[in-house]
Amino acid sequence: MSSVVRIRKMALSRGLDKYYESVSVHKKGYQQEFYRANVIKRHPLASKAMDDITTVDIAAYRDERLAQVNPRTGRAITGNTVRLELALLSSLFSIARVEWGTCRSNPVELVRKPKVSKGRDRRLTSTEERRLSRYFRERNLMLYIIFHLALETAMRQGEILSLRYEHIDMQHGVAHLPDTKNGSSRDVPLSRKARNLLQMLPVQLTGNVFNYTSSGFRSAWRTALLTLHIENLHFHDLRHEAISRFFELGTLNVMEVAAISGHRSMNMLKRYTHLRAYQLVSKLDARRRQTQKIAPYFVPYPALVETDCGENGLVRVMICDFENLMVSATTREAALERASELLLRTLALAAQRGERVPSPGELPVGTQTRIMICPLNPAQALMPVRLN
Repeated sequence: MSSVVRIRKMALSRGLDKYYESVSVHKKGYQQEFYRANVIKRHPLASKAMDDITTVDIAAYRDERLAQVNPRTGRAITGNTVRLELALLSSLFSIARVEWGTCRSNPVELVRKPKVSKGRDRRLTSTEERRLSRYFRERNLMLYIIFHLALETAMRQGEILSLRYEHIDMQHGVAHLPDTKNGSSRDVPLSRKARNLLQMLPVQLTGNVFNYTSSGFRSAWRTALLTLHIENLHFHDLRHEAISRFFELGTLNVMEVAAISGHRSMNMLKRYTHLRAYQLVSKLDARRRQTQKIAPYFVPYPALVETDCGENGLVRVMICDFENLMVSATTREAALERASELLLRTLALAAQRGERVPSPGELPVGTQTRIMICPLNPAQALMPVRLN
């Protein structure tokens, strides 16, 4: 006599709650699963009994989600987002079938998953870096330090916010991360700039370095982007930017960058190596001499020219990609010549110290005269740009 397995009726919404309480809470990404579960619970599918849900229902949910727009960003829901939601459902049904007896099968397994979206390759521009740096410095020193620390170390947001004083060795320049995303510990080397940033904070022996919660910092980050009108920049893009800069240094190999970033898979690291073309020029020219390696420093930079309408009638030139790099003179020619000399001196000092300089950004938008300043030839300082 065959035994009949009785199925316990349970709505998908209740199953998601039970899954979160018994499974998700033990994962590092439990907060993300909490948000995904809430999205699914708002869908009509959540009211159906788990054993009544079919592959057709799951496919319909997939297609509806892909057709929706994220109300916060105004952009279409990505395939990666839907894949993660389906992965959560699949894990839920697998556990519910074996351990809870609330369904006979996993309807998610046979449903086609959305294609994996192309990984983000958003790079932080020098103008954005300067504006964000100034914004944070003027409003909140802690946010200023977090922003630049991300660019210096390639640490994730969670890793930075969980930094503790007892895990920072300033003498040897190392920050120890006992618990990272991939489940292992990691030691992050701190550059001179990173150490200087941390020394701007009050000295303590123990405790959290930063007092921001994850949600509190996300709110501060969104406010900064909205205030500065910077679009499509995630804080995680700073990690991408930092790792790309490590490769662009030309002094670190893939294994060394992986040791800093914490990537276990070399394939995962490849997507971070979108090098800017102008930084590959020196490698293509094998005949280039060692003494010529500083040449990429001395390139033209965009600038704004303003004429004071007051009694003095001074002409001001502001070099856009550097903070506080501005000169003035009584004539346009003199102002341009001084700007060229100031830019040359700034770049030469950076080359001497081996410091990174911002790459020339886009020409600023505005009603003022927009030009390019050449640091090596003052006579070529003015390169007019025709306004549309």
